[in-house]
Amino acid sequence: MATPKNGASQQARTPYHTRLGIDEDKRQTLVGLLNETLAATSDLYSQTKQAHWNVKGKDFYQLHLLYDELAEKLEEPLDLVAERVVLLGGYAFGTVRMAAQSSPISPFPGTEAEGDDDTFNDPSFLTTLADRWAEYADHIRDANKASDDVGDPGTTDLYDQITHIADRGTWFIEAHLQRYHGGLKEQGQDPDLEAVGQ
Repeated sequence: MATPKNGASQQARTPYHTRLGIDEDKRQTLVGLLNETLAATSDLYSQTKQAHWNVKGKDFYQLHLLYDELAEKLEEPLDLVAERVVLLGGYAFGTVRMAAQSSPISPFPGTEAEGDDDTFNDPSFLTTLADRWAEYADHIRDANKASDDVGDPGTTDLYDQITHIADRGTWFIEAHLQRYHGGLKEQGQDPDLEAVGQ
């Protein structure tokens, strides 16, 4: 089960009574999980916008638009996750400062005192965002399993929806890295279809 990064006791509170037929302990677990997802989604949104504003290089225009589109795709999950927290009787911890304290996503380059200077050698931010979106996709999968273990189909369904957004965002960014950095076999050539039985 995914464990909230920081402030777990604060984020697991369910201060409001609800007539939903979900036990209090299960609601607390779900609220803590959802608040961590709220922080992760908010953090990823702001990191993607940071890259959108600061991207440089020969693919500037394409990446500028891509990063903006990917950030937009996170707006609906942000709202749905926060509303699910409150629906379960919890309090949504949704400010930027709250997100920074609780996000499981690695910080954006330049926000930590040391250890991230190399990332500024990539003004496209492709590697940075590919890593952050993959971390987010992993978090969503873990949270999906945890909510399923609790037995709440509503929260599990929400995580199912977000999984598609996280996977697609990761794919869109990774495709640029594969094309430009030879991530595909045979120096970027299509795989031999006869060898895979096609």
